[in-house]
Amino acid sequence: MGANFVAREVGWHMPGGWMQGDDAANAWFAPVETFPERFDAVLGEAQALGFAALDVWNAHLNWSWATERHLGAAGELLSRRGLRVTSLAGSFGNTLDDLRAACRVARAVGAPVLGGGTQLLPGRHPGIAAVLREHGVRLGIENHRERTPEELLVKLGPGDEDVLGVAFDTGWFATQGFDVVRAVEILLPRIFHVHMKDIKPPRKEKTGFAMIDMGHETCRLGAGVVPIAGCVESLLRGGYGGDFAVEHEPEDFDPADDCRASLVLLRGLLAG
Repeated sequence: MGANFVAREVGWHMPGGWMQGDDAANAWFAPVETFPERFDAVLGEAQALGFAALDVWNAHLNWSWATERHLGAAGELLSRRGLRVTSLAGSFGNTLDDLRAACRVARAVGAPVLGGGTQLLPGRHPGIAAVLREHGVRLGIENHRERTPEELLVKLGPGDEDVLGVAFDTGWFATQGFDVVRAVEILLPRIFHVHMKDIKPPRKEKTGFAMIDMGHETCRLGAGVVPIAGCVESLLRGGYGGDFAVEHEPEDFDPADDCRASLVLLRGLLAG
């Protein structure tokens, strides 16, 4: 998950919240003259950690600023490295034109899924589905503030199950205090993509870091409170055949070693 490195462009010190890192990353990657070198560094790091596929984060290739030169360079670099893109990850705007722009980027890098959020939901389902079908892309809404799976299903609404579904985040359901394995069972028919994320128990003292202080402190898989093995077992038993992304977005350190360890753990669970 490219967003694992949200704090890199602010020196692994992100007390200003998510958008502090997001804004800094967008500013770093947007200039087209330096984009190929900087985007290729992200791809190289993914490969060095052992990944054969990745989720391209908006801040690394944003539909709001990506030109044909950006998209051409990204496609060429991905092809050269032999990396597959499993999703485009982030927020996909407020209008149907925004969604079309995100679909354009997804198509350019070969991503079958948009995994994240849009202000178009709830509502405007016919227009959303038409845009997605036109581009051959599916939209998986990632659970964040939703306290239960039912809240997420209400947001999606009925119908259009072929293109409107869920990018299931294991960590956020744990933060909301909902049984994560039970959430898998409820949402399974509509899960397009899975963000495997573990979180630590909430800290008693405030740290000054927004995500930690709201009780969403990510960690390497198996080191927190999320039943990672149970989630994988439930997904596979239920017939899930999509991708699993390793997601871990600390505000105050480089998660590379944790991501490598999480990948080894996850591959072991899938093999078993």
